[in-house]
Amino acid sequence: MEKMVRHLKGKFITGLFVVVPLGITIFILKFLFNFADGILGSYLDSIFSVVIHKDYHVPGLGMLTGFVVIYTTGVLATNVMGTRIIKWWDQLLSRIPLVKSIYNSSKQLTQVFKEGKTSYRRAVFVEWPRVGVRAIGFVTGEVTRDGEPLVVVYIPTMPNPTSGFALFFRESDVHDCGLTVEEAVKFVVSGGAVVH
Repeated sequence: MEKMVRHLKGKFITGLFVVVPLGITIFILKFLFNFADGILGSYLDSIFSVVIHKDYHVPGLGMLTGFVVIYTTGVLATNVMGTRIIKWWDQLLSRIPLVKSIYNSSKQLTQVFKEGKTSYRRAVFVEWPRVGVRAIGFVTGEVTRDGEPLVVVYIPTMPNPTSGFALFFRESDVHDCGLTVEEAVKFVVSGGAVVH
């Protein structure tokens, strides 16, 4: 009986270690699919209801439509007229107080992954919010206040790097963290799970 219990327990634990990662992967993929599909899917379902007078749902149609919208936006953005529209759109969003900070930060974040270029000059460590605690930040500029040169460091909040704090530090209080800007952004977005 004891041998049988040990056998069942051993096989169950082995199976658990195989099934759990697979289950989590399926769960996350399903969540991502439903999330991507749901952005436009609910609107498309409403349109179908009006047109055919019947509730109808096509799984994946919202995701496919999203792909088409993104592709069409890319095509428009690469011609002269589209470039003008995007420039006008950027200027408009940059005038709205709350939207401005979210939009500009999001744009900056996508720029990091697109080209590896950003207004973030380098990734650094600073002691914040108190002495002895190190936070990862991004140097965005240098200024002089009362004759003293200071470094502007943007400290993002995890896992949303579009919000955070812009703080002034002396150069001596800013330390190299050994990460590139892209690696540091991945670290922040992953909530510290991706460490190089």
